[in-house]
Amino acid sequence: MGKRSTKQNKNYYQLCREEAGLTRAEACELMEFVSESRLVKIENETSEPHPEEILAMVSAYKKPELVNFYCSQKCPIGQIHVPQVKRKELAQIVIEVLASLNSLDERKNRLIEISADGRISDDELEDFAAIQDELENISATVSSLQLWVDSMMDTGRIDKDKLAAIRNH
Repeated sequence: MGKRSTKQNKNYYQLCREEAGLTRAEACELMEFVSESRLVKIENETSEPHPEEILAMVSAYKKPELVNFYCSQKCPIGQIHVPQVKRKELAQIVIEVLASLNSLDERKNRLIEISADGRISDDELEDFAAIQDELENISATVSSLQLWVDSMMDTGRIDKDKLAAIRNH
């Protein structure tokens, strides 16, 4: 069995590997094409991981949130277009969805008024921005739910094949 790290300032990739209970050697064996020396460079931040390496880590570590971390924090395009999603518990996600939907329900008539003429006037802009913010909250909450589902499938707590079959009906 490999040595455990005593390094103080561990990066997110190393923390995820260690949370999975894997040494570098064990992780590389699961990832197949990522060498231990390559993983050291990624974890020591002397080299950025490639997207295919992130996907291999996701599978080996059972950490789907690594994709969002990479896309929102490391990828130049994602830093602009991908919001960071935090892993949350199902109950918290459901409460956030319901709160956002209730808030949006209160604003739906205003959105209809604003959009009826196909343009947004200066006096409508503040209300429109607030509605847009609420829609972004809903989007982030949906992303949290998807991350939760992915995590449950990765750990075997949701049967991936059964869920896919149900969704395809």
